[in-house]
Amino acid sequence: MSNTVTPPRPVADSAPLPVSLKQPRLPRWAPAALALAAVVVGCGIGLAAGLESRIQWGLIAALLFILGTYALATAVEGTRQAKDRLATSLVWICFVLAVVPLASLIWETIARGLKVLDGYFLSHSMGTLPDALPGGGIYHAIIGTLQQVGLAALIAAPIGLLTAIYLVEYGRGKLAKAVTFFVDVMTGIPSIVAGLFILSVWILILGFGPSGFAGAMALAILMMPVVVRSTEEMLKLVPNELREASLALGVPKWRTILKVVLPTSIGGITTGLMLAVARITGETAPVLLLVWGAKTINNNPFEGAQQSLPLYVFQQWQQGSDASYDRAWAAALVLIAFVMILNLVARGIARWKAPKTGR
Repeated sequence: MSNTVTPPRPVADSAPLPVSLKQPRLPRWAPAALALAAVVVGCGIGLAAGLESRIQWGLIAALLFILGTYALATAVEGTRQAKDRLATSLVWICFVLAVVPLASLIWETIARGLKVLDGYFLSHSMGTLPDALPGGGIYHAIIGTLQQVGLAALIAAPIGLLTAIYLVEYGRGKLAKAVTFFVDVMTGIPSIVAGLFILSVWILILGFGPSGFAGAMALAILMMPVVVRSTEEMLKLVPNELREASLALGVPKWRTILKVVLPTSIGGITTGLMLAVARITGETAPVLLLVWGAKTINNNPFEGAQQSLPLYVFQQWQQGSDASYDRAWAAALVLIAFVMILNLVARGIARWKAPKTGR
């Protein structure tokens, strides 16, 4: 055999690739310019047509923005990209439609609530002051709200937590399905139904009078399904490997739940609890039926009528005088601030307890 090496064949030069023409794109500032132009044209059409509602002007501007974006994108970028921009425009319009009422509500509440909101308003009750006269405060309503919401949380939190633990860790068969079904039903119960239930049992049948504790029991009914659902979802996020490792070491199941499962999910559980508290803070119907409201300070939630912030807002607005309107707006501002603080605390706890991922 010969040891000659066959020389490699020369490789033909590959043909140059055709240079593809890039599809023209709209500049980044085009959506903002179209939105501004749509607002200007929408306002002009509204003025020319004699439309008094600013909402109609906004809807016309939104329609012009969607149509203009689609038409311009079709002419410049093609039909496929135009459909993408159409979907993006619809998302932005829906976002604006959701944010504008909220921003308007907050702005209106702040603008009107700051008229009488000061230290005196926060540290005094109505006492014997007539509702038509200026003055008075919400100190008694703040005390009532804190006591009623606190008692409701003390009732609903342990029941909801233990129910969620049962459904996740022990619940099997028909009983667990029944509990899940009734929790789902309780989630959609109107607040007035919970108030009527406590009214019929606690006041009409057992003979107790109106009190903050009666209102707290109705609020606890509304709070429990929220606590159960949020806690149940948090417990399901705990990896089963942690449970199996603990059980493999001979640790009893109750101790595994107490020492492994709950500490792992404590951040989410606390967040759900805070959100449930924020959900019941603004309820008015159960308080109206069971607490009745009072103009003076009542530090005993187990006896006598008591005031709360939502009921105070309703009663002051019902009076119909300028002074009562100012107090209602100020109390509404305090209530919104209280709910916002609870939500911020919940988010802070969630971030604090979130697992840290190393780089």
